[in-house]
Amino acid sequence: MLRFAPSPTGDMHIGNLRVAIFNYIVAKQRGEKLLIRIEDTDKERNIEGKDKEILEILDLFGIKYDQVVYQSANFHIHQQMAKRLLENEKAFVCFCDEEELNFQREKAKIEKRPYRYSGKCESLKKEEVEKLMAKKKPFVVRIKKPQSDIEFIDEIKGDFKFSPFEVDSFVILRADYTPTYNFACAIDDMLYDISLVIRGEDHLSNTPKQIHIRNSLGYDKEIKYAHLPIILNEEGKKMSKRESASSVKWLLEEGFLPEAIANYLILLGNSFEKEVFTLEEAIEFFDLKKISKAPAKFDIEKLKFLNREHMKKIENLSKMLGVHESYEGLLRIFRDESDTLKEIKEKFNRVFEKSEDEEFKNEREILKQEILQGELEENYDDFKKRLMNNTGLKGKKLFMPLRELLINQKHGAEIKDLYNAMKPYLKEVVKKR
Repeated sequence: MLRFAPSPTGDMHIGNLRVAIFNYIVAKQRGEKLLIRIEDTDKERNIEGKDKEILEILDLFGIKYDQVVYQSANFHIHQQMAKRLLENEKAFVCFCDEEELNFQREKAKIEKRPYRYSGKCESLKKEEVEKLMAKKKPFVVRIKKPQSDIEFIDEIKGDFKFSPFEVDSFVILRADYTPTYNFACAIDDMLYDISLVIRGEDHLSNTPKQIHIRNSLGYDKEIKYAHLPIILNEEGKKMSKRESASSVKWLLEEGFLPEAIANYLILLGNSFEKEVFTLEEAIEFFDLKKISKAPAKFDIEKLKFLNREHMKKIENLSKMLGVHESYEGLLRIFRDESDTLKEIKEKFNRVFEKSEDEEFKNEREILKQEILQGELEENYDDFKKRLMNNTGLKGKKLFMPLRELLINQKHGAEIKDLYNAMKPYLKEVVKKR
């Protein structure tokens, strides 16, 4: 299997969605299953309902998965594995309290060296451990640091080597017997027979720890890794979760189509023969190993371009925007001058609002009375001729207020196109002005 393992601790970030998309594509290419693993081990940070939101977003983007599991359901297995490591002397109980550990961290900071666990509890004798446990002294379980370097080949970034000092004797089971992120992650990757882990490069330092856990348990099947370069904002800095454009939910609310967002995220750090494609089409030509090693910069203008291209493919805009089918022609006109669905809907809604503009107020009133007088001409040129002859208006003083009467905007599409699209309900719109 491949797996996408989000945490239900906040809105889905575009970096997470990109990971989900790539896992889906590669699972399809390899003919393997895709597992969604909700990593809910951090109880304090979990937000109720975020797990359902994640699954809804995946469904919306057409990311089909075979199974959904919650990491917390495997706590008993994580605990059994920690017990096995203790029995095989690959792990040890640690009674160091937070005050002592904080002192060591501050000391390391003053001495300008990276903090590492002192090893104090590793050498405790069995009798000492039993005595402390009898006193109900809180403890955590730490895995013993590796004896040799941890090496692996990343499918995107190449060779990596981490020394035992870099891996350290880290905590695998907290004082409340819940597993830490790395321990739960490593055990679950074994349990579900994960063959390849595709995730963001912010997880790179976790990889040697997870390999070390599996090695310590005697798991000898290789799991391959691919760490995706980070996404930068338009200033070239790491994209923060606080930035609106980093939230998938925000992009959808702004009227970007799932197809366009997926298209854009697949293009990031990649180069293909064609730029506009669907998620299913990408399965045919996507190559994980060809992703650029360099960070990719998020470009909202590029996303807008792709959104425009995907909006052109929508056959029934009125149905998608929840309005009557008689407005389809007008919606298509707005689509050709808009970047997002939200923009189309805003322009459409403005058509039915009262005009607040003062500049051509008199001209609008003259034109309004003339339009409401008789039957509308079949041909726009005849309609225009009647307005010019009967009102004496021409040029800017004719066309700007006329466009305002039709769509409540001075600038926009050709009035001829608007007239042809709006003829069946044009008088009703003009009355509202």
